[in-house]
Amino acid sequence: MSHTVSLERFPLLAASGSIEAFISAANRVPMLSEAEEQSLARRFRQDGDLDAARQLVTSHLRLVIAIARGYLGYGLPHADLIQEGNIGLMKAVKRFDPDRGVRLVSFAMHWIKAEIHEYILKNWRLVKIATTKAQRKLFFNLRSIKASLAQDVDSPQGFNTLGAEEVAAVAKQLGVKPAEVIEMETRLTGADVSLEPVSDDDEDSYAPIAYLAADRSIEPSAILERKEYDRLQDEGLRSALASLDPRSRTIVQRRWLVADGEEAATLHELAAEYGVSAERIRQIEVKAMQKMKSSLAA
Repeated sequence: MSHTVSLERFPLLAASGSIEAFISAANRVPMLSEAEEQSLARRFRQDGDLDAARQLVTSHLRLVIAIARGYLGYGLPHADLIQEGNIGLMKAVKRFDPDRGVRLVSFAMHWIKAEIHEYILKNWRLVKIATTKAQRKLFFNLRSIKASLAQDVDSPQGFNTLGAEEVAAVAKQLGVKPAEVIEMETRLTGADVSLEPVSDDDEDSYAPIAYLAADRSIEPSAILERKEYDRLQDEGLRSALASLDPRSRTIVQRRWLVADGEEAATLHELAAEYGVSAERIRQIEVKAMQKMKSSLAA
């Protein structure tokens, strides 16, 4: 039997107000005994009783809140994390089988974390940071592993950067390449790049929005206009690239102009090839983009 669990059926979940008020209300909902949980689960599973499902959900909201609190370090709103966790909880209630001898709290943890993980990966810094199962595991475990390693490091300034041995240890533990550990650490600790210029008064300000063009391919009425626009853009891009020195041109092409199906080079990969630091590659890239922007605007 298939049932749809909707937020609208649960006033506590859909109620307006502050996140503090929601948490306070959720924590006042009585916890269920095992017998009560079994009875409610059977009513929902066998009879489609949505009131039983509501009681199962609301009695476990404190679990969602506790789990969501553990992901506050990713800079996303606490309310949004709880909202996604609530969705996972409702999915768990829908799939919960009371005859398997497992409490709902244990079964629901997987679904709650899965929804929160998916939300973080889709929204964190607006970049694709983890695509494989191993990379996802690396993303969500790197911070805790670094904290664990820090306890073994005798340093008055603490432990912020992974050394070669630590990188190798983390890579082996999580089943990824050392280069992936370095790249993920760089993304986790690096500063965000604004899509818009920081200040309108700064004529030299640089931001990706200055050179990233909108995709209008889904607008049938603009096909002819787009073809002409693309032709002019291609000519302008070739001219702008030609104005760069060979190293800068290669960096831009390998970072931003890769063919479909190919992966863009990372800062660390290019740094290794040119024998400089990743920060130096980033600086060269920024200056090259600025020069191309000026060339395209001319």
